Amino acid sequence: MPGLTKLQVIDSHTAGEPTRVVVSGGPELGGGSVADQRLRLAEEHDWLRTSCVSEPRGHDAMVGALLCEPSESGCITGVIFFNNVGLLQGCVHGTMGVAVTLAHLGQISEGNHRIETPVGVVEVSLGQDGLVSVENVASFRHGGEVTVNVPEWGEVSGEVAWGGNWFFLVEGQGPPVEASNIDALTDFTWEVRKALKRDGITGEDGGEIDHIEVFGPPSDPTIADSRNFVLCPGKEYDRSPCGTGTSAKLACLHAAGKLEEGQTWRQASILDTVFEGSVRMGDDERVIPMIRGKAWVNGEATLILDPTDPFCFGV
Repeated sequence: MPGLTKLQVIDSHTAGEPTRVVVSGGPELGGGSVADQRLRLAEEHDWLRTSCVSEPRGHDAMVGALLCEPSESGCITGVIFFNNVGLLQGCVHGTMGVAVTLAHLGQISEGNHRIETPVGVVEVSLGQDGLVSVENVASFRHGGEVTVNVPEWGEVSGEVAWGGNWFFLVEGQGPPVEASNIDALTDFTWEVRKALKRDGITGEDGGEIDHIEVFGPPSDPTIADSRNFVLCPGKEYDRSPCGTGTSAKLACLHAAGKLEEGQTWRQASILDTVFEGSVRMGDDERVIPMIRGKAWVNGEATLILDPTDPFCFGV
């Protein structure tokens, strides 16, 4: 990367979880599917990720999104998501952030819009006051009852499910799901993830389970049906209820006969922000989740990448 480079970014948050969208200045990824472009970004241009989300410009909780050319007809854009340790597969909270960013730029308005992600096409619908609905990719429960032995906790049972990322979903075990227990929940879920890897437990086709989701009762049953804590791949927790995680939860509830088509499930985050979710049937007993939440644009910036800066690409 010779010379000075400038990246135009727009920041937003979805239910408390940040998204930084790179709207211009990113690398040329050569076209093709967004999944193919994601691979090129990882192999040839990881500097973009580290420049945007690592210190001194970013922080561990930040999720980045690079707009790119879609290959699927009818899509308004493609998008590739990334975080503090690498590239993500899907990201529903980030998709909501992309939607309000495009609206902020005047590129879309209320109504339905298709966006190509590395895991497939999702459809967003813009409402008023920051409300965004996302019809996610097909989601499903892969393992109904999986048990691992976790140091200091013993046997921990959960479900393995796909919602755009691979999740291990645990309910009623570990520290109570409360904001005062964030450190303890982080330690517990990190140990669970290591135990899954140690025992060779994966998703379909060997997919790495890199998200751990723990559930407990809501702080207020009038606004939510449960509260979760989601550990993301870089050992940082999701401030939102996690859109792909809520999709995985909906798939598990439906598979267990606890959620009917069209029935609403209200998922609270560790911050007590809420996503509403429902499902319709897809193919092969998989469900199509609809996730609804709110996102707000909260910043615009030009990131300057000066090659003489020792921390140009992050710390």
